[in-house]
Amino acid sequence: MSDANYVQLTEVELREYVKRHPQDEEAFQHYLSIVRAKPNRVVVSTSEQLETELKKRLAS
Repeated sequence: MSDANYVQLTEVELREYVKRHPQDEEAFQHYLSIVRAKPNRVVVSTSEQLETELKKRLAS
């Protein structure tokens, strides 16, 4: 799939494409760029961080 085709896909369609074609690094990188550009994105690397973040959001 060319880069131009990636732009035409919705985020859900692109995610499904990446799942079906894990070898397509360009598609994966394009999907990551979409996900990373979302506002209020939170990255956690431990279950403790996840728990803390969930508690903060639930308290709001």
